[in-house]
Amino acid sequence: MDFGVNFFPVVDPEQRSATECYDMIGELSELAEELGYEHVQTVEHYFSPYGGYCPDPVTLLTALAARTSRVRIVTGAVIPAFTHPVKLAGKLAMLDHISHGRLDVGFGRGFLPTEFTAFDVPMEESRARFAEGVEACRQLWSQEDLVWEGRFHSFGPVTLLPRPYQRPHPPIFIASATSPESCAAAGRAGHNLQVVPSVTSTEQLQGMLAAYREAWAEAGHAPGAYRIQVKYTCYVAERHAEALELGERWERNYVQHMAGAVAPLAAGAGADYPGYEKFAEKVAAYDFTTSLKANKVLAGDTAAVADQIAAIRDALGSDIDLSLQFSPGAMEREQAVTAMRLFARDVMPKFKQAA
Repeated sequence: MDFGVNFFPVVDPEQRSATECYDMIGELSELAEELGYEHVQTVEHYFSPYGGYCPDPVTLLTALAARTSRVRIVTGAVIPAFTHPVKLAGKLAMLDHISHGRLDVGFGRGFLPTEFTAFDVPMEESRARFAEGVEACRQLWSQEDLVWEGRFHSFGPVTLLPRPYQRPHPPIFIASATSPESCAAAGRAGHNLQVVPSVTSTEQLQGMLAAYREAWAEAGHAPGAYRIQVKYTCYVAERHAEALELGERWERNYVQHMAGAVAPLAAGAGADYPGYEKFAEKVAAYDFTTSLKANKVLAGDTAAVADQIAAIRDALGSDIDLSLQFSPGAMEREQAVTAMRLFARDVMPKFKQAA
């Protein structure tokens, strides 16, 4: 099992400036490399405190690539619906070279109505635009003199420059929130998978992963050659009670900001996003203790967090990796540094040795 560090800036500008946020992410990325974490990754969101400090993950990850030399650089995820595939494939190919082949590319469908409105993209087209964008990037990376005739874009013949550092292209991950069908499609295509347990039940997530593994095998891909990345927020402190206090505070911050970002879905501003229209109700009923017991968030001293991860591995499979957010909201830098160090010292070795 590998462990990486996830940066999802759910931050109010009144609490922390963008400059301070980026500086802290840079410092924590250097620390992640020092401590032996496998990757650093970030998101693509716009406008609101819910991730809006990262409208272009490629820009931020390029800076992180320049400050590190070993840790992998991961988009988690870029949204093809908002960028022409020639532009997106070219930017990512550049980052693959700048990082000397350390790039993993996660693609996401997007789900925030305000973002689709700003880009003048109907949400009803999100699934189709996502699928076309991923495949267009893959072919741009791996083919020469490409002629593309899609539903949303047509171009060619073109040969992308630069060609990716990794051949035929960087590893592709598909981000899926709730859909077994999306997971199965990723498995059939031979792509890797990114999932977020906070918006699903354990049973639903188990079904998604089963669909992915089954589709992978049925498509004839090499057994076990896939990578499944599961994302959690992680609060670790020397004192168990302190970690729980931090978790209670910053998980509530996350849930409240996400509720505001997805609120238009409750009014029908979108299509084919099952469950999101009820998110306001879930926020009103949110309980940190319940979430903790369900292993939707990791929190506690190192022994407690290790027990949680063991339970997650038993429930979801021994073939998963974890991407961990140690610096949620406007958490103090030293609290995040302490959590990363404690986790690397006391938790990570237990699962590395088991592997």
